[in-house]
Amino acid sequence: MANDVKDIRSTMNDLIETNKDGEEGFRACAEHVKDSELRTMFNEYSLQRSRFAGDLQAEVLNLGTEPEKSGSTAGAIHRGWIELKGKIAGYDNHAILEECERGEDSAIKNYRDALSKDLPNNLKQIIQAQYREVQVAHNNIRALRDGFKTAVSGSSSRL
Repeated sequence: MANDVKDIRSTMNDLIETNKDGEEGFRACAEHVKDSELRTMFNEYSLQRSRFAGDLQAEVLNLGTEPEKSGSTAGAIHRGWIELKGKIAGYDNHAILEECERGEDSAIKNYRDALSKDLPNNLKQIIQAQYREVQVAHNNIRALRDGFKTAVSGSSSRL
């Protein structure tokens, strides 16, 4: 597949959609979360995913093809679910973190799928570096979610 520009473009565009979804999802969470530290973190992750998408779009352009410019329908549905669940739960920090982790689970899967493909080394390196940062974000979100869950149950402090 390394020489098949169509397959490479498809893989790259899937990751662009994934990052556009993450950018919009984190932005939506930042708008609804009550905790200012979480708001800052979500805004930072939104900017990170925007940068990731831009880097991948540049690589697709370098291939001489047109990059994806928006997120996926599934991402839009997930953001709608976050909004609905948030309205019902009053935008509880723990519930928002659960939904962010669910989105990050999907991003990790998409990155793993891309890394399993036969891509040129320069693209593989970019994807690998982004993947590591997505994993860090996922782990941070999971730890915070667990901390908020514990705090809600009254067992210990938030962090």
